[in-house]
Amino acid sequence: MLAAYLAGASRAHADTEDIAVKAAELAPGRFSWRKYPEQINIETIRKRLWDASSEKMGRLLTGSERDGWLLTEAGLQFCREHSDQLENPEEGSIRLSQKEQAWATRERGRMQAETAFRKWKDGLIDEIQPVEAERFFRIDDYIVGELRRSRVKRARDIFAADQTMSEAINEIAKKVRDRD
Repeated sequence: MLAAYLAGASRAHADTEDIAVKAAELAPGRFSWRKYPEQINIETIRKRLWDASSEKMGRLLTGSERDGWLLTEAGLQFCREHSDQLENPEEGSIRLSQKEQAWATRERGRMQAETAFRKWKDGLIDEIQPVEAERFFRIDDYIVGELRRSRVKRARDIFAADQTMSEAINEIAKKVRDRD
């Protein structure tokens, strides 16, 4: 709904493709193809739009593929109630395959068992040593430059929806040494 709102569906019919672009901006990776993640999966967007126009979902939208989509009063109310998500979009939120989800679960457990995480959880952030922070992200002295930054970004992306992990990752990342 928020993507439809941003595409102008509060005042005029908005095209499916315009809504798709806004959805991809709000939640990068969520509506993309698995094999070509830079591509927006328009079918996923269409399904969400049709679902939102159904009675079951409260008829948040009216319209069609041909005519475009317009927010109903219920849709506008939804957007008002969730407007905070426009200020804090799901940065880095990505769709994971079952295999990747299993990996993320194991990775969360591993990260939470690390010394850096335990110190962060106990409020001892100043006591976290750079080597502990790097171990938290599986970084060693041989991982430098962009690869080093990508390890931290990957953790941020994978756990973006987990507030506790996101906070820990952001704080612990400040302790990682910059090695180019």
